[in-house]
Amino acid sequence: MAAVTPRAATSPRPRLTRGTALLAAALAMAIDGVAPTVQGQDRAVEPVKLITLDPGHFHAALIQKEMYPGVSDVVHVYAPVGTDLVAHMNRIAQFNERAERPTRWQLEVHSAPDFFERMLRERPGNVVVLSGRNRPKIDRVLASVNAGLHVLADKPWIVSSDDLPKLDAALATAAKKGLVAYDVMTERFEITTILQRAFVADTAVTGRVVPGTEREPAVTLDSVHYLMKTVAGVPNLRPTWFFDTEQQGEGLADVGTHLVDLVPWILFPQQAIHYKTDIRLLAAERWPTVMSRADFKRVTGASEFPAALAPRIKDGQLQYDGNTSLRYTLRGIHTRVKAAWDFEAAPGAGDTHYAAVRGTRSRIEVRQGPEQKYRTELYIVPLSPADHARVAEAAKARVASLQSTVRGLAIEDTGRELHVIVPEAYRTGHEAHFAEVTREFLGYVRNPKSMPAWEQSAMMAKYYVTTAGVALSRKGK
Repeated sequence: MAAVTPRAATSPRPRLTRGTALLAAALAMAIDGVAPTVQGQDRAVEPVKLITLDPGHFHAALIQKEMYPGVSDVVHVYAPVGTDLVAHMNRIAQFNERAERPTRWQLEVHSAPDFFERMLRERPGNVVVLSGRNRPKIDRVLASVNAGLHVLADKPWIVSSDDLPKLDAALATAAKKGLVAYDVMTERFEITTILQRAFVADTAVTGRVVPGTEREPAVTLDSVHYLMKTVAGVPNLRPTWFFDTEQQGEGLADVGTHLVDLVPWILFPQQAIHYKTDIRLLAAERWPTVMSRADFKRVTGASEFPAALAPRIKDGQLQYDGNTSLRYTLRGIHTRVKAAWDFEAAPGAGDTHYAAVRGTRSRIEVRQGPEQKYRTELYIVPLSPADHARVAEAAKARVASLQSTVRGLAIEDTGRELHVIVPEAYRTGHEAHFAEVTREFLGYVRNPKSMPAWEQSAMMAKYYVTTAGVALSRKGK
């Protein structure tokens, strides 16, 4: 095995004050040839006041895992009384009471049957945070921007292609009113994904991205998540409606949103994608994750399957349609994405992720499996032994050029492939990415004109792929 170049062990430990958000901006300048957006203020200084609306997923709490300058400590929560509200309040309490860097959030809870209409009337803040409740989410987003409120909402915004016109209307209304409507794309802040984007853009390393074929796509993204897991150190009991795919969305329409989002983000940075002309769906399939009544109780706390799931019960077991695979082309580049839900990881195991982009010189891969101890690692795989030397030289040159941004970044040449060694300081973790997305969003709120113009088309494109892809899989083609 060749030596690591440069030696990461002797490199100074980076001091990160704003996580990988600054890293993403700096790399955007290096990769795309454009200066990072200056997130200054384009209007009179107005404190940001958060409103959490009906938190149906722990993502809403993760947005408040950190404090933010210029954001009021008081957060108004509008939601019906129920287990979701209690779980949300408990998570915020845990953040406030933790020993290291405790938060200081104060919650003003407004609970009534007409909580949504009351929020629109009272508007005690200027930013609405939405999580879960995927089926009605786009209606709430649209009503919020119509009421003059910024929106930060987790994925997915829509689970049916019938709602694409509502998504278009919400984005257009937000732009017209100078508001920011933003979805939480945490994977853009994962360090190995950021670096994958950098190496794909370097033709000396990757060559040209090949078009591929339906059988052998140029771009492959696979992820496996687990229904039974812990979040912020405690078991995550999912609401029973999570398993109603008409409400939550199937695998591709839900977690697959992240995968679909990354494809143009990596291949065509800073470029608008027009879903009606740039994307062609080819084939899709779906399959269920089978759950016993005992497993359902473990993950939800409910002893019986609810009536809404009756059509999906077969031989006393739930047939949960959480898995989808889709093949499509983006500007002629063949792509395959697969999103899957298994029930529970083996002891010591965790979620897995695989992302590969194939060029004429090498394949750039992110792997997260047993060999990587279930954390993401980045590899550069030359396509032939004859290409190895020049690819390795180009990769080392790229790493050297990135040292001012990612200090301690290194290359380990195994003789078969190149392993990109990422310093620990840049591995901020999935939960921390929510704060990083929120910081970027707050910058846009303070200066809406800094919101990249391509984001609106990216939103339309990815939700077309996810929802139309699910529809295609239901046809069995």
